[in-house]
Amino acid sequence: MREMGELGSSSSPSPSSSIAHSSVFHSYPLISAVLAFAIAQSIKFFTTWYKERHWDAKQLIGSGGMPSSHSATVTALALAIGIQDGLDSSAFATAAILAFVVMCDAFGVRLHAGKQAEVLNQIMYELPEEHPLSVTRPLHELLGHTPIQVIAGAALGSVVAIVAQLINRFAGGAWQSEIINKLIDDN
Repeated sequence: MREMGELGSSSSPSPSSSIAHSSVFHSYPLISAVLAFAIAQSIKFFTTWYKERHWDAKQLIGSGGMPSSHSATVTALALAIGIQDGLDSSAFATAAILAFVVMCDAFGVRLHAGKQAEVLNQIMYELPEEHPLSVTRPLHELLGHTPIQVIAGAALGSVVAIVAQLINRFAGGAWQSEIINKLIDDN
């Protein structure tokens, strides 16, 4: 956390060092959340290939399935904030409540909306061709998650946040600087 004296620093950094030092890429909670999301979506992508023997690029960005990428993302974010700022911080409290709401929504409202979409699609498939709704595009059915998928996502997010913290602690943040410098040099 920043100390009050750091906010009004009189020295003006050069533009390149300003990018490297104040970049969002140095945000351990943000990195943990994005990494958890990417890993969860990748798991879905490769699981689909393994089960169905075809690549489905929609799995990289789609919702639903095992594990819940929403749960992984918000859990990694909340836990990383808790580790960084403390479990008694307002930021952690906010992130934890956000995580709870997102996970409840995933296996509550969104799961049931997906089940309703299945029923509505079945009804639409049974309509005669002359019915005006027979040409309606089918509804997206895989919206929510089962409780197991949400728990698996939360477990994945927890592991990612803890491993990212361990890497950050033992590498002294050097890995972040190397990535950022590489991105800056490539542009």
